[in-house]
Amino acid sequence: MKTKKIYEIEGMHCSSCAMLIEGELEDRGIIGTCNFAKQIVTIETEGEIHDDVVKQAVIAAGYRVRK
Repeated sequence: MKTKKIYEIEGMHCSSCAMLIEGELEDRGIIGTCNFAKQIVTIETEGEIHDDVVKQAVIAAGYRVRK
């Protein structure tokens, strides 16, 4: 069963921003797709999505997850 979660991101405004976040997620074994125009990242996986790991990756890239 696939799990899908969408996170709103503050500060993402171009494709380079999206690539930074996707890279940080990938370093943590998470495949995410960013849409900088909508300022979101979508995580879709077969397993469980750990919010803390996603948030840490976004912060490491220099952005923030909106609540």
